[in-house]
Amino acid sequence: MARRHTPYYHKFTALGAEIVDRIGFDAAYKFTSVEEEHLATRRSAGLYDVYYQVIVDIKGRDAEKLLQKTLVNDAARLAGGQALYSSVCNAAGGIIDDLTCFRLSPTHYWLCPTPSRVDTITSWMTEQAEGLNACITNLGAGRAYLSVQGPRSREIVAQLTDADLSTAALPYFSFTRSTVAEVSDTVIARTGYSGELGYELFYPGEYAEHMWDAVMAAGKDYGLIPCGLGALRSVRIEKRYPLYGLDLDETTSPIEAGLGWTVRFDKGDFTGREALLRQRDAGVTRTLVAIEFPDLEFVPAPGDEIGIDGEPVGKVTSADRGYFLGRSLAMGYLNPDAAAAGTSVTVTSGASGESKIGTVSIKAPYDPERTRARA
Repeated sequence: MARRHTPYYHKFTALGAEIVDRIGFDAAYKFTSVEEEHLATRRSAGLYDVYYQVIVDIKGRDAEKLLQKTLVNDAARLAGGQALYSSVCNAAGGIIDDLTCFRLSPTHYWLCPTPSRVDTITSWMTEQAEGLNACITNLGAGRAYLSVQGPRSREIVAQLTDADLSTAALPYFSFTRSTVAEVSDTVIARTGYSGELGYELFYPGEYAEHMWDAVMAAGKDYGLIPCGLGALRSVRIEKRYPLYGLDLDETTSPIEAGLGWTVRFDKGDFTGREALLRQRDAGVTRTLVAIEFPDLEFVPAPGDEIGIDGEPVGKVTSADRGYFLGRSLAMGYLNPDAAAAGTSVTVTSGASGESKIGTVSIKAPYDPERTRARA
């Protein structure tokens, strides 16, 4: 079966990108090297297309009511032009997806799900909306997407719009609608998956090629380079951002995954609330942590065993090289007794039998106070 393409596919091939399959899409894994693209994102700017990052549109008189029912976070606290990060859970507290919610008006919201979970979230929201005045639409190719991430991103995007991009006017996790590169109805969001200052752009799909060219031209003198999925995954693990399908799934909960700060028990009832309350009050049997290794040499695989003094205490869920920090990083679920900052653990490769000692980190190894993204 032929794989699908985003509007930028021919740009990728012209640049000689390494192409990989992501949920049936031909996606760019890297253009030059993962390390170069990772470091450009940290030091200047990177341009990302996340292969199938689409919007699930929710409209109607009961739109907020639907979100209060399905999100663990509190959509009612959002003002227009604000966004929040949340999980959508099943009745057992398992994460159906983690996503970003944008409030366009009191009766109009956007959800930005994990690309592999778009259809699942669309179906789930449709089911949960039964009996409510709320219309759920997968906008698909109707909206295109690009993400400009890095410390020079504000200077780059500012060349293309008259919108005020200052932190005072557009703080972290807010957005505005404006004209960008002469494309009206573009959403400029202070969000992203890199942990840096950055902007996600959502605009009418027919302008995709034009927008790519305009952003690349604007970034020419600021060190902007196109970046692939390899860099996106490596910058995210330095920030300890979980990745759905590896670190999160329908058997893991926000409490276990260290996302308890997103769960607003005081907002009233929502799907999964009782299960999550039990976990909060009684404790959990596993906790998601980061593990830091001393150098870049050893990168474990999902499923590799984590142990202390020869006794297994957990499993690796994902791992990558943190090129800016100069050390490899893993994430994994540990027994609560082992999930303490500074704990020394041994990770053993199931493929080679090689073992390496790493150190548990509870906070993000890179910029734990999030000063970079909030700049």
